Amino acid sequence: MQGFDPKFRDLPDFIIGITKEIWEERGVETLNHYYTPNIPVRSPDGVVIGNQAVIEATWATLAEFPDRQLFGEDVIWSGNDEDGYLSSHRILSTATHAGNGAFGAATGTRLRYRIIADCAAINNQIYDEWLVRDLGAIVRQLGIDPRTFAANQIEAEGGPEAAKQPLTPQNDVAPMYLGSGNTHEVGSTYAEILSELMGARTDVVEQRYDRAVQLDLPGGVTEHGWDEAARFWGDLRASMPDATFEIHHQIGRADAGMAPRAALRWSLTGSHTGAGTFGPPTGAPVHVMGISHAEFGPRGLHREFVLFDEVAIHKQILLHIG
Repeated sequence: MQGFDPKFRDLPDFIIGITKEIWEERGVETLNHYYTPNIPVRSPDGVVIGNQAVIEATWATLAEFPDRQLFGEDVIWSGNDEDGYLSSHRILSTATHAGNGAFGAATGTRLRYRIIADCAAINNQIYDEWLVRDLGAIVRQLGIDPRTFAANQIEAEGGPEAAKQPLTPQNDVAPMYLGSGNTHEVGSTYAEILSELMGARTDVVEQRYDRAVQLDLPGGVTEHGWDEAARFWGDLRASMPDATFEIHHQIGRADAGMAPRAALRWSLTGSHTGAGTFGPPTGAPVHVMGISHAEFGPRGLHREFVLFDEVAIHKQILLHIG
């Protein structure tokens, strides 16, 4: 790859390699050259600017979870040397809650959860990032309900007026990366499926999903089959019936030795006016930042990974209702 360290044979090797180097080999200071100085990093709980903020957050996480491992399950990517690349990196992380920190006093609990990070890279550096961590899975394993954890966050941050605001279109920053992915047919197929589901057409599940589909969902939940797929997407849509669904980035790939697969970064923005995923309706304005990966087989969508941050959504609701 032009402009990248020759020790990396391709983009997935770069992404997986620097992730291990930073986190597991404690090369946190390498973020000074792997991340640009002014990089924006968006997650559902807000935006941070600059590699120094990323370094501080990384050290804080390692202090709380010193044995954290990050297993790169897949990197679904698009781009080229001239225009740069976008990688959608799905990680399965294990860690022991061995230190005090953002999740309270150390409990010794062994955790397992997923993260998907969309990173824009060129010339051996990441310069823009969108990251969704399954915070609901983390807090549930610590014995805390996501809504309760969100309430505790608000209190710890000084109450509703002082609390850090979750990410919304109003407080987002302009992207440095302006691409939208690629036009590969697998990405287009998955985009069509999600668009139909967000149009309240759950019949698309039986038409486009493998009956044996495995679903890895927010909260660390794993389900199987058509009924569970229709229930998950139907409940999400029912909770925000007036919301606007938007696909912000779309990648499809068919690589040798791997199932055809797709990565979508999407959002659902509207009012919490329906009963569904997030409890009784409150009328709160809510922005859901989501990233999904899908693998396809001979009978349709065979495995789906969906991430959004339940804590950030409940925080938006609680900030609205006071």
